[in-house]
Amino acid sequence: MPQSSDATTEMKSWVANVIVKYNFCPFARKEVENNSIHYHVCDTLNIEDAVLEMIEQCIHLNQNPNIETTLLILEKGFKDFDAFLDLVDLANAMLVAQGFEGQYQLANFHPDYVFADSDESDAANYTNRAPFPTLHIIREPSMAQALESYDDPDSIPENNIQLARRKGIDFWQQLLENCHKNR
Repeated sequence: MPQSSDATTEMKSWVANVIVKYNFCPFARKEVENNSIHYHVCDTLNIEDAVLEMIEQCIHLNQNPNIETTLLILEKGFKDFDAFLDLVDLANAMLVAQGFEGQYQLANFHPDYVFADSDESDAANYTNRAPFPTLHIIREPSMAQALESYDDPDSIPENNIQLARRKGIDFWQQLLENCHKNR
């Protein structure tokens, strides 16, 4: 499938200028520097096809041990956050059904991400907001190893929330808009 260079460029900008720069994921810098993040653009609008493409990306990771993680970018579909959450639920169930439990785990990002216990206007939601709906496929053993070597892994989410709230909604919204401009 041809990859959209614009979507890939925007996501690379977001990873560099948000995730790495503000240390939302303390393990991302290494993967960016090692060029071990695979960006895969999916243009499907159908939940079943998106999940199948996610499974294909798990197989791709199995076949390519030099790739540490994959961002499955849903460029055209799943703009509605609730529909995206349905996709996340089905994708997690399929990881188990296809035998990938313990091998891969999913994180997810969305332009309108809102944590279940959060208000829509809470800047903390920007810790999971990205230019496109995205499924992040993570090698579970690698994540476990990284967390073991990190002094206080339980502090990561709280530190991110504090930073997001300190900077405020306008700051993060401008960063997301800049990712779109940098294509």
